[in-house]
Amino acid sequence: MLTMVCLFLLYFLPALIARNKRDATAILLFNLFLGWTGIGWIIALVWACAAQPLYQLHMIPVAAGGSRFCCQCGSAACAGAHFCTRCGYAV
Repeated sequence: MLTMVCLFLLYFLPALIARNKRDATAILLFNLFLGWTGIGWIIALVWACAAQPLYQLHMIPVAAGGSRFCCQCGSAACAGAHFCTRCGYAV
């Protein structure tokens, strides 16, 4: 039984690696349907390990009053605040 669990986890290793990526569902489906071929499993593993493209950041102008915006949730923080009052993320 332990062998079956280990083989199941090994088969879905690419899907486990990609669980926090944008293409996680596509990698899971590719692994599920084509992973048994061997080459499909290797392609899914390479796809899961590939780096994601960087996203372009958009700058938000700061108001004249000195208020800052939280980069996690986007809410306005008080001037001089080090942490967001809404989500607790460092400003």
